[in-house]
Amino acid sequence: MIQFLLNQELRSEHALDPNLTVLNYLREHVGKSGTKEGCASGDCGACTVVVGELHTDERGVEQIRYRSLNSCLTFVSSLHGKQLISVEDLKHQGQLHSVQQAMVECHGSQCGFCTPGFVMSLFALQKNSDAPDSQKAHEALAGNLCRCTGYRPILAAAEQACCNKPQDQFDSREAQTIARLKAIAPTQTGELNSGDKRCLVPLTVADLADLYDAYPQARLLAGGTDLALEVTQFHRTLPVMIYVGNIEEMKRIEDFDDRLEIGAATALSDCYTALHHEYPDFGELLHRFASLQIRNQGTLGGNIGNASPIGDSPPLLIALGAQIVLCKGNTRRTLALEDYFIDYRVTARQDSEFIETIIVPKGHTLFRAYKVSKRLDDDISAVCAAFNLKMENGVISEARVAFGGMAATPKRAKSCEAVLVGATWNSATVEKACAALAEDFTPLSDFRASKEYRLLSAQNLLRKYFIELQTPHIETRVTAYV
Repeated sequence: MIQFLLNQELRSEHALDPNLTVLNYLREHVGKSGTKEGCASGDCGACTVVVGELHTDERGVEQIRYRSLNSCLTFVSSLHGKQLISVEDLKHQGQLHSVQQAMVECHGSQCGFCTPGFVMSLFALQKNSDAPDSQKAHEALAGNLCRCTGYRPILAAAEQACCNKPQDQFDSREAQTIARLKAIAPTQTGELNSGDKRCLVPLTVADLADLYDAYPQARLLAGGTDLALEVTQFHRTLPVMIYVGNIEEMKRIEDFDDRLEIGAATALSDCYTALHHEYPDFGELLHRFASLQIRNQGTLGGNIGNASPIGDSPPLLIALGAQIVLCKGNTRRTLALEDYFIDYRVTARQDSEFIETIIVPKGHTLFRAYKVSKRLDDDISAVCAAFNLKMENGVISEARVAFGGMAATPKRAKSCEAVLVGATWNSATVEKACAALAEDFTPLSDFRASKEYRLLSAQNLLRKYFIELQTPHIETRVTAYV
């Protein structure tokens, strides 16, 4: 059984289909049809809901953290121990919520289909903002698409909603909600079981290891932003899943003198502060990784584990020399991330083995990263590049160059690196290294980019890296090319 709050209503579910998304649960099981399906792939934001969960801040104060999610990519099992808020829950005692009123007064809605998603993103923005902030508003709304109104009035609504925000029913009931969430906090493995399909929700790494050993055919579910597409886009059935999002051991971030250790189930939005502090380019790329809804849901371990050749984080992590800790039963092994990827969607992971931790070395001051995509926000890379050099007296002593989108796996450019190591860092060396990239990669053409464009972009990004290190005042990193 799993338990969660639907606004303030306690829901206990056991026999639901584990493949059921929160979107369809709301619309088909509880009659809340305000949440819309626009794309079923997490691109349009019409299905946005907000999930609240217990969180202790840096001051040790216990509170509810509200986050926007794409309900079309969220399986119901991930709600275990949390609070689900949909657009119907905002109106209170006959009065519109202040974010809804702002949309009305600023003329932020036309056909209205996308409006519930915008309202829920604005609600989460308001809950996480102390004052109007244009940058935060753009970030909060980047995952919501409107085809008829235009964004100026919606951004005006965001400013109004975050300016002198009034107390609402969620504020007045916060203590009560915290108490109710504590009362339903999971204490043992939860389960949804519809007879032919099941999803297990362990609370510890040890329990996960035991369950995965017992069900080696199970699919591991973290954020679900990739896995859920198999259900919503390809109409496949997932007979057995194990949800790892309630394992606190796998959501930790520990900062050591020489490294960061990040639990594989840590949401990308939670990774931002630590990675941005150590490597600003990594932080900037996370801002462009996808929408805020996706970053609130997707995990660093999931972005590695799905072995996509166009995943944004693996090239950066490979260039930094990152390692992963793989767990199977009581056994753990540490593997260089570059050795994890073997072929297209094929990895070195053994049966019943899972990624537990990502280890990111610190102290690489010449690290830079770049993303080439058709649009700036919420888009998949055509090419993702990461460069990491060490130099002594102008001579390159170590080089790690990695790319995504250039091969069947995220991959180091070994021929390029061989040209760089031992050479003087100058334009002649860079041109030789650019030529060597043609030996490292034979990219494919697809709807994102042609093979010629990809190779030329990769070469130009190396030239760009050289220029930026020569003139560090130029701030053009993590750039999109249209």
